[in-house]
Amino acid sequence: MTMTSSRPYIARALYEWILDNDCTPYILVDAARRGVEVPCEFVKDGQIVLNISPSAVRALQMDNDMITFSGRFGGEALNITVPSDALMAIYARENGQGMVFEVEPQVDEPEEQEAEIGLVEVTSESKPAEVKPADTDQSDESDDKKPKKPGRPHLKVVK
Repeated sequence: MTMTSSRPYIARALYEWILDNDCTPYILVDAARRGVEVPCEFVKDGQIVLNISPSAVRALQMDNDMITFSGRFGGEALNITVPSDALMAIYARENGQGMVFEVEPQVDEPEEQEAEIGLVEVTSESKPAEVKPADTDQSDESDDKKPKKPGRPHLKVVK
């Protein structure tokens, strides 16, 4: 039996946990994913960090398929759309506690392995836009030809 992605369920739970601990929830988004609607001028290295606290956004909806809300960027109100598979991380701004998600294949890409998740603590010295999935790591070229082994998370914490 194939199950739906656990990502939106975990993201909602972490969002509530972050708010319950009087912290500010931030999300890291893969801005290059299909269906992502964010202000391009704030995208850096294909990623964008968004403050999704109740004081920063209006009409936040965290559904199983996507996260939507209205926010202000440079004084202009914009509607933001983040499909669930574009959500790379959710964490507290104040202490970096949260979760980084494994990159999922796009809908039309063949699934080679099940998506994995991993826990991470982003330190206050970290810049959120520098958090990148491990498959973009610059390793030696011979590694690119080897298939990745499923079962072990491939995360890189930037300090």
